[in-house]
Amino acid sequence: MSTSRFCELLDIPERTWRRWQARARAGKPVKGPWPAPSRDQHREAVATMASKHSAWGHRKIWAMVRHDGHLVSPSTVLRIMADEDLLLRSDYQKQRRELARQRKAAFAAPPTGSNQVWQFDFSEYETTGGGTWRVAGVADYYSKYEFGWHWSPTANQHDAIAGVELALAEAEAMLDGIKLIDHLTDPATGEIVPITLVTDNGGPFRAFRFEHVITAHPELRHVRTRVTGRPGRTASARGPSRA
Repeated sequence: MSTSRFCELLDIPERTWRRWQARARAGKPVKGPWPAPSRDQHREAVATMASKHSAWGHRKIWAMVRHDGHLVSPSTVLRIMADEDLLLRSDYQKQRRELARQRKAAFAAPPTGSNQVWQFDFSEYETTGGGTWRVAGVADYYSKYEFGWHWSPTANQHDAIAGVELALAEAEAMLDGIKLIDHLTDPATGEIVPITLVTDNGGPFRAFRFEHVITAHPELRHVRTRVTGRPGRTASARGPSRA
């Protein structure tokens, strides 16, 4: 579309549009940004409070900063949180209910300590040069501790095996000379209580070689879940959906 037709469609004089365009290209917009003294005055207090309580909405943050002596309006708090990207997504409650339902379905009794349930998945890391690395990461469900990551340009069964072996080695190194198999053995019964390794149902986790490695390690029990989408923030492991 030509500029003249565009201006005619929007009922804008072409000279006005050309003037606006020149100012925008020069980095001098026609309007704004306008001064926001109230936001600038209370920004640090609101951002600090919202960062400490990430599950709170702007009205609760407003009440707390008002209690601390800051004379600020709810709309100003809302704008500050929007500027700082501290607002919750509109569907966060739905996501929390879904995660709670998944945890309930996965565990009859939630883990009460570390080395009971591990989560394993692949993540992608894109470099500034345009390349992409696949990261095999294992995380302890209870402590949220991330074991060592295996970096590779691929995400296949061999990378999955390397990620598991790396996690086993690091977990045993953290036990100060105690073997992981001994740590998981019940001293009263002598029974091994294996770590439940939770993955999705992806190809690397269904491979024969991967299952053979799991079988060769009595410290592990493998549980696969259905493949689900990741949330917005990238993580090396995500919560199980069903077991």
